[in-house]
Amino acid sequence: MDDQHAMEPELRTRLHTQAKVLSSGPGVYLMKDSAGVVLYVGKAASLRDRVGSYFLASTDLGPRKRLLLAGIADFEIIEMEAEWEALLAEARLIKDLRPRFNVMLTDGKSYPYLAVTTKDDFPGVYVTRDPADSRFRGARIFGPFTSGRDIREAVDVMQRIFRFRTCHLDIHAGDPANRHFRPCLLHAIKQCTAPCGDCIDRDAYATDIDRMLRFIGSQRSSVIRELKSKMQDASRQQRFEQAATLRDQLHAIERLGDRAANQEEARAWQPEVTIFAQDPSAAIRSLQRTLGLEEPIRCIEAVDIAHLGGTETVGSKVCFLDGRPFKEQYRRYRIEIAGNDDYAAIREVITRRYAEAGEGHERFPDVVLIDGGQGQLNAALAVFAEMPEQPPLVIALAKRDETIWIQDRPEPLTLGRNNPGLRLCQAIRDEAHRFAQAYHHLLRREWVLGETKNP
Repeated sequence: MDDQHAMEPELRTRLHTQAKVLSSGPGVYLMKDSAGVVLYVGKAASLRDRVGSYFLASTDLGPRKRLLLAGIADFEIIEMEAEWEALLAEARLIKDLRPRFNVMLTDGKSYPYLAVTTKDDFPGVYVTRDPADSRFRGARIFGPFTSGRDIREAVDVMQRIFRFRTCHLDIHAGDPANRHFRPCLLHAIKQCTAPCGDCIDRDAYATDIDRMLRFIGSQRSSVIRELKSKMQDASRQQRFEQAATLRDQLHAIERLGDRAANQEEARAWQPEVTIFAQDPSAAIRSLQRTLGLEEPIRCIEAVDIAHLGGTETVGSKVCFLDGRPFKEQYRRYRIEIAGNDDYAAIREVITRRYAEAGEGHERFPDVVLIDGGQGQLNAALAVFAEMPEQPPLVIALAKRDETIWIQDRPEPLTLGRNNPGLRLCQAIRDEAHRFAQAYHHLLRREWVLGETKNP
């Protein structure tokens, strides 16, 4: 380490000794200079481990943190009940104190913020690095947050409690089109109350958003008391469905600090989940970076065709949500075409599956994955081109070279065989193939049995 930016050994030892007796629980820490000015605010899952790591002689904190270390004369900590609270407290302190080393960004990007579009009839909740964007004019802005991944995970947790929307649909109260719109999968897994499909009125939705805003604003105990009171009132009035919803929100809040419970809840909608990737969330993030998408990928649907010499042609559509199979949305199609024409079969499946989305009556998945190469991709795109509404992104994964063809790009994308995003696409493609083959074999068996009975 450069001596100019080194901490005095005696000071390092004293601060490390102080850190060793800190709580092992979550919280925020404030690094201060000799005048008591806050230089840096951070959050920690374990205050003892995180704060102590700054004062280990062997720790390499990088150039920026070495400058910080040279100025630290003391620290202060604030204990929290859960990492979730530490994340929010960190953001509030950074906004209020504007610490020097939190403002010095290193990657050319701004910090992420949380935007709640309270001016909308049905406010949405979004993570953005550009809160001045016109889409967020008049919105409630929270942050800055130091970690985009952490705030996105926090939004996922909050969405399981308060069930707000994160889509960018233009939804207006009283619009008759809402009654004919099919909600996305987040409604099916109880992570959104689906105002798009007229499943909740404006006042009830506003109540959920208000609770969430107060929760973010550190009024957790107030929100819990209100939920308990409302739940008891609903139960006394025999409004049992409403009471059950409020009970579920209470339980979710109480489990916020329990990582295992949160992970189990995230898997609850798919009891027969198959592990296709060691870390589906990491694979999804990798694929998002690979495809250059700004919005997070949540829903991927894959299409495949199976036949035997042009007979008994079938199609399949599988659905993955947050990197895991959502089997309630698997579909299979019996294709009535003559001969061995994969392109015609793909066009038929695309037409049958996405006709409603193409007319604006439901949302497209974030990514449509076609099993095949450039030809299969073009066959699908030709159908989509005739629809009034278009899907966000269509890609194809060729088996032979394992390259990804992406719409509007002249050359395929070649990734390393261990790339998490590629491996996730391969797993989804293979699952679509397996599902199509299973249906194809079922039809072949029925045909053989029919021939045997009627020789």
